[in-house]
Amino acid sequence: MLLSGLFRSAVSHSVRQIRYVKRTAQCAGGSGAASFTHRDTPDNNDETPFDFTPENYKRLEVIIDSYPEGHQSAAVIPVLDLAQRQNGWLPLSAMNKVAEILKMPTMRVYEVATFYTMFNRKPMGKHHIQICTTTPCMLCDSDSILKCIKEKLGIAIGETTPDKLFTVTEVECLGACVNAPMVQINDNYYEDLTPKDMEEIIDELKAGKIPKPGPRNGRFSCEPAGGLTSLLEPPKEPGFGLQPGL
Repeated sequence: MLLSGLFRSAVSHSVRQIRYVKRTAQCAGGSGAASFTHRDTPDNNDETPFDFTPENYKRLEVIIDSYPEGHQSAAVIPVLDLAQRQNGWLPLSAMNKVAEILKMPTMRVYEVATFYTMFNRKPMGKHHIQICTTTPCMLCDSDSILKCIKEKLGIAIGETTPDKLFTVTEVECLGACVNAPMVQINDNYYEDLTPKDMEEIIDELKAGKIPKPGPRNGRFSCEPAGGLTSLLEPPKEPGFGLQPGL
């Protein structure tokens, strides 16, 4: 009976682990693909055309030369990033080209591209809106910002607008908690948002403009929302407070 009980417990634990792995692998969260497993599509396969532009080949030289001889594979993240910035997302052929340039196994490149959610393995809109909904942003009503985005663009999380202008993803903490709620659009942070702010940002992007990044409530950066509470005077001159003999 004891052995039978231990066997059932072990099997039950193993099944839970298998289900967890399966659920994680199919998770559509982040900006990557819906699965860690690649499936060829007409737009994403070995034959998908990709090569770096002449300008980016020059950038590649600078990036790779930053690493010691024989350790060029350490440049895989910045080189993948360069490929994504050129193409808008990372097809399989772009990963293969990176592996070829860095003289590393393609599987090593796939491992990096599937691990980091910064790499997008499916086509994305021109403006990638990443909205943080973790605790600080949620407490500052990020739900209203998310609702505004979905209604304004007519799409749900993980979808792209028909005109290919916007893709929306829900992400974990982006490190701007003091300026919550906030979104990241491509490389820019937009902080201290209200639904009205979000609508204005989207309208500017639709008009081909780049909205001014940063706080939208008048703050310069991440100082206290109610005003400074310390460092209210000009700094003292060098040597202030030292003994005369020093």
